[in-house]
Amino acid sequence: MLGRVRYAADGAPAEDAIEAGASVLAAAAPGREAVSAAVVAAGAAAVRQCWAGGWHPADLERIVRRDAAGGGLTALVVDFIAAEAARPSGNRPAHDPRWSEQLGRLGAEVWWESDRGYLDAVAGRRRSSRFETAYDVLAALRALARLPRITPLPAPPKAGAPHAPRPGGAAARALGRIRGLLAKAEATDYAEEAEALSAKAQELMARHSIDEALLAGADDGSARGPGGPSAIRIGIEGPYEQAKALLLDAVAAANRCQAVWAADVGFSTLVGFPPDLEAAELLYTSLLLQATAAMNRAGDDHHAAGRSRRTRDFRHTFLVAYADRIRDRLAAATAAATAAATAESAAPGLLPVLAARELAVEETTGALFPDTAPVRLRGVRDAAGWHQGRSAADRARLGDT
Repeated sequence: MLGRVRYAADGAPAEDAIEAGASVLAAAAPGREAVSAAVVAAGAAAVRQCWAGGWHPADLERIVRRDAAGGGLTALVVDFIAAEAARPSGNRPAHDPRWSEQLGRLGAEVWWESDRGYLDAVAGRRRSSRFETAYDVLAALRALARLPRITPLPAPPKAGAPHAPRPGGAAARALGRIRGLLAKAEATDYAEEAEALSAKAQELMARHSIDEALLAGADDGSARGPGGPSAIRIGIEGPYEQAKALLLDAVAAANRCQAVWAADVGFSTLVGFPPDLEAAELLYTSLLLQATAAMNRAGDDHHAAGRSRRTRDFRHTFLVAYADRIRDRLAAATAAATAAATAESAAPGLLPVLAARELAVEETTGALFPDTAPVRLRGVRDAAGWHQGRSAADRARLGDT
């Protein structure tokens, strides 16, 4: 029954199959404990299949949350992730710190006492009937079974490799200062202050990237070294996914990364060297918060002035304009930091090192995604949104005052 429901087709036949399966599971009083253990085993197996298909814990939770009508299925999928992670044969990269971090953020822990009592424990926690619980469990299994295979990410460098993140010391201090600047940028109510802070943060990011590139080259005597670029996935949440993906692409380019957006699964993949990936993720998160706050203020002011507008067009155009202007500002900050580092550096090989790393990122992106195509941007239809978005980007904080 589990297998038939998991691979049922879309539409009414699938709903009928899930209802029939839920009725059988709910009515299986004598063998309920065995059925419960089988459900957990099926959930763990479905998650294991997703790992083999290129998914990571955060990606799995995000796609189910996006596609599910409510949060009930998402919680069940997190339970299945926890069940798989708790098994000795858990199929996950042993040295990948991102995996453990994602499990922690999701709260993927085995909270039930026994797999044989899982269904009753879920029903009790959710205060739902046996049928409702069984229905959602089967729907969660079906959601996992329907997921496509996606491009697997390259493993991050192991500790001690030339391109692995360097714990402590100057790197930790630089990242701490960058985080502090961005936190101030997000907290202030003064647009000019936010702009200066975000700009300074980008300059520090660029300089940190340069320092790490020089250290990696010094370690192995070459511009690129054997480690190669890594990759991360960043969720692009709705609404206005296209504009948000454009902003992430701008941030990625300024930090010597490349972004590939997969609209159907709701995330962009960033390819780059570890320090650059971390910097890009930090800055994107901060700028998105700043953009959203500025967009809300601009929308309220525009509405208060009595100007007619279609809210969705205004907000979409605002974010596209914001991303377009931020791209210019970040590129200028990175170019200035690179020029300053080149002038100050005693190492004549800085520019070749940076060029070699950019080529490595481009080659890795091409190998991972050989069939990418440019996105056709949805029409920008609101002049006020465009002008206010660019103005907000001019005020966005990139750094320190």
